[in-house]
Amino acid sequence: MATDWLGSIVSINCGESLGVYQGRVSAVDQVSQTISLTRPFHNGVKCLVPEVTFRAGDITELKILEIPGPGDSRQCGDLQQAETGVPGVGCQVGPSQNGTGKVLKKPISSSAPQNIPRRTDMKNQDIIISPQQQCSKSYMDRHVETLSQSKGFRRRHNSWSSSSRHPNQVTPKKSGLKNGQMKSKDDECFGDDIDEIPDTDFDFEGNLALFDKAAVFEEIETYERRSGTRSRGTPNEKPARYRHDENILESEPIVYRRIVVPQNANKEFCTDSGLVVPSVSYELHKKLLSVAEKHGLTLERRLEMTGVCASQMALSLLGGPNRLNPKNVHQRPTVALLCGPHVKGAQGISCGRHLANHDVQVILFLPNFVKMLESITNELNLFSKTQGQQVSSVKDLPDTPVDLVINCLDCHENAFLRDQPWYKAVVDWANQNRAPVLSIDPPINELEQGIDAKWSLALGLPLPLGERAGRLYLCDIGIPQKVFQEVGINYHSPFGCKFVIPLHST
Repeated sequence: MATDWLGSIVSINCGESLGVYQGRVSAVDQVSQTISLTRPFHNGVKCLVPEVTFRAGDITELKILEIPGPGDSRQCGDLQQAETGVPGVGCQVGPSQNGTGKVLKKPISSSAPQNIPRRTDMKNQDIIISPQQQCSKSYMDRHVETLSQSKGFRRRHNSWSSSSRHPNQVTPKKSGLKNGQMKSKDDECFGDDIDEIPDTDFDFEGNLALFDKAAVFEEIETYERRSGTRSRGTPNEKPARYRHDENILESEPIVYRRIVVPQNANKEFCTDSGLVVPSVSYELHKKLLSVAEKHGLTLERRLEMTGVCASQMALSLLGGPNRLNPKNVHQRPTVALLCGPHVKGAQGISCGRHLANHDVQVILFLPNFVKMLESITNELNLFSKTQGQQVSSVKDLPDTPVDLVINCLDCHENAFLRDQPWYKAVVDWANQNRAPVLSIDPPINELEQGIDAKWSLALGLPLPLGERAGRLYLCDIGIPQKVFQEVGINYHSPFGCKFVIPLHST
């Protein structure tokens, strides 16, 4: 009975490891449970060996592509020649739904019925094969009795075997296409001879070596240069890439030392962009302010500019928009402002007024004096119009830590204030409080202040401050460039788009 399947064209799926084989059955051994294929194809490629043999345990799926008709003696012929013979049947072996056996599907043939012995007419039918039956006999022998009752079969279409058709086979019709059009398209797509498939692999490296890329790119560049189109460049050229803060236009070399003072600076600083900012002595700084006032930059203007810059820096230190917004009205920051009876104190009062205008709780400390400077009196008059609080005793200062302490107690001339009792009491309170300290225009090393600052704000040009000044910042108080030149300073603004910039020690 196993000899009835000799000459049939089958497709055997051996899983992912071995792949799929197609060929004509040349031998079936029921004892050793093996099946042999002649002229085999492995995964669509013709094998180099003339015959392969499979065990029953290696086969996961078996498809019968063609069954030889009566009198067909081409059992070991070519696979493509068998395609032009009698149309076969599609027989598929796979696991059943309950997992106990194998299921074979045999659809109705679309070709003309053939006179095959011991076969009767049969439609779609499922046959269950138990694992015990698979161990006793081969797959094809278990279905001989059932398949022999069928008189007609439908040919299963596969990608490698659909090129040739039997002359009597009827091509199914599709909407919008005629039989001739379908047949011509099938022949155009699947009409290549299988024997013409080369046995050797295609030499990609050798074929690629024949392509002269340099000559092609040179020809393209020459053509574009003649036609006036934009040149694409050779593959070795890399286009220049710029960051969002870089200028694509070529400019002059950057000069980082654009501020030159008439005397050697005791200390130099640099900005974030690398510009060098030298320090000046207190005498030169005082002369610079005097010349600026002579040209119209009065003390009131400097006080207002200093107050704005200092308040902007203080608002950033307090948290900026994360802290000062309408949703955090219950968390308004508190600032203690310590001022002395001098111009530095007037600068602090101006800063406190701007902070109070931005909904900051400001507590201003200013000692009582019989006679005050006119600038202090004017600033106090404006500060009294805000919601800020003014105290003159250390006992009225908060017992709990505040958010920020602004120190304006010291000045460059009146060193005797450090011996006053109120000064010592305020210094002790500031040192015991845990709040960070911001000093506005602190004095130089000879007159070190008694309060250690975390930040210090210099005006115009920095002084050679000591380490107790903390991190140094510089603010622009509006001194024109020609005023700097008048006092002998070659000046170019280092501020850029800001009014307050940080300075780093070189």
